[in-house]
Amino acid sequence: MNRTSRLYALVEELRAVAPRPMTVAALAARFEVSGRTVQRDLQVLMETGVPVRTTTGRGGGWSIDPAMTLPPIRFTADEAAALVTALAAADASAPYAGAARAAAQKIAASMTGPAALAAEQLAARIVALPGGDAESARTAESARAAVERALADGTVLRLSYLDAAGRESDRLVEPAGLLTADGKWYLIAWCRTRRAGRGFRLDRITSATPTTERAQPHDLAALLLGSAAVGAARPAVLAPLAPAP
Repeated sequence: MNRTSRLYALVEELRAVAPRPMTVAALAARFEVSGRTVQRDLQVLMETGVPVRTTTGRGGGWSIDPAMTLPPIRFTADEAAALVTALAAADASAPYAGAARAAAQKIAASMTGPAALAAEQLAARIVALPGGDAESARTAESARAAVERALADGTVLRLSYLDAAGRESDRLVEPAGLLTADGKWYLIAWCRTRRAGRGFRLDRITSATPTTERAQPHDLAALLLGSAAVGAARPAVLAPLAPAP
């Protein structure tokens, strides 16, 4: 068994017994390698973001949180190369860009041989011109991260917003979803200030802070009614992921 296969197998072995831990000795015996090799493999998993952890003392060992991981997905070489390239080339200003880059690195780290070479050659043909100053980029990234967190946690978001006329206002909003149009991203939310659904262009949010208050659930399509985005639909690749009516 090569190292890539063993890393996948280690994760699945820990998932199978979770939340109980397994000792390095037991894992070494299972995969017929030395304890030192298992320790190195587990360290690699930790460094790539896999939620493995170790506990000391009697009954201790290595364990994994199965709720924080996915089982192995077997991609073809073409699929893996396409995913790595698409994720790595994701616009840095787009939502979840940081997670996309991390995912690309994880997929690339698991690839070997022709698949790895194909991904590397394809990625080398994609270039981008950076824009904006470093301070603005940090501010935008901080605001985008706050939007992502509020959407994921279902919490009210406090934001400062600059409209098209250059007027800044402070809002409390209840996030409903994200809309992309003409290369721009918008947060669609119920605005408590305007008492109506509103779209906030992400690059015009000057600051954003999630609160601990739970947001009321809002139907994204309902908030878009009467707007220019009323005909918005899920991208074709995401449509199969939607829950059945």
